[in-house]
Amino acid sequence: MALLGNKLTMSSIAPAVGRPQTAVEIAPEGALAASLSGGSAAPVYAFAALRPGALSPGVGGTNVMVADAVADALRSAIEQVSPRSRSVTLIVPDMAVRVFVLDFDSFPAKPAEAMPVLRFRLRKMVPFDAEHAALSYQVLAQPSAEPVKVLVTVMPGPVLAEYEAAVRAAGFEPGAVLPSGLAALAAVSTAEAALAANLSSAALTTSITRGDDLLLYRTIDLPEDNAARVAEVQRSVAVAAAYYEDKVGSHPRHLHYAGAVPVQEFARAVSDGQFDVIEIAPTPSTGAASALGPIGFAGVAGALTGVA
Repeated sequence: MALLGNKLTMSSIAPAVGRPQTAVEIAPEGALAASLSGGSAAPVYAFAALRPGALSPGVGGTNVMVADAVADALRSAIEQVSPRSRSVTLIVPDMAVRVFVLDFDSFPAKPAEAMPVLRFRLRKMVPFDAEHAALSYQVLAQPSAEPVKVLVTVMPGPVLAEYEAAVRAAGFEPGAVLPSGLAALAAVSTAEAALAANLSSAALTTSITRGDDLLLYRTIDLPEDNAARVAEVQRSVAVAAAYYEDKVGSHPRHLHYAGAVPVQEFARAVSDGQFDVIEIAPTPSTGAASALGPIGFAGVAGALTGVA
């Protein structure tokens, strides 16, 4: 389901009907844009660097520290891919969003009735004002005998407003907003159970999908010390693999990886030969409109999956 305007777009496992043909991911390192402009089957990509300290993702406090610099990076990246319209899908850092899979014995069918139920449930789950947060949800597929599972994405209202303002200052319109981890999952092309990891410079999101179901989605902040970061990544991947084995009934054969660190380096750090690490969206060999920076391609690739 694509929720446009000021809403967060839910999810990697929903259809991309109505989603813009241009996507841009913003991260502390810069902006990576991709567009299906010009009728080409393959996207065109461009990257614009962002100076250190201009963006500080999180759910508390200011994210866009230097508004002009963030807007300039977004404008530069997007304009280089020659978008067909001013509407873009904006992919925001996982640290700026919270994603949950919640169980309900019963769940309202009408959004007007469902939203208050979700906000009430989230009040003690998020460290910000759930009543005025940007909220979107999707009921996940499950057997009728099981509790209703709902995928919920929530983002502080002022934080979302900062990101949207930066896009508008760049001369474009945020037609949809996606967390990086959910955007990357849309590029995972398997109907089987899949273990995935989305690594940024400051956070790691691990997830498990099975068909149209999401079994796990967990984002952790990473420490600045490199040795501590590696240890935390190893621990989080091991926890996710154990959860996969418990829920799926077999050890994962593959880990679907997205991130700025080269896949070979990530594999050496986490796999220990127990599973193959597969890059969700490798660096494209064609379509680069600029030098490509240190942001993984899975987010923008996933945001454009299914877009006509």
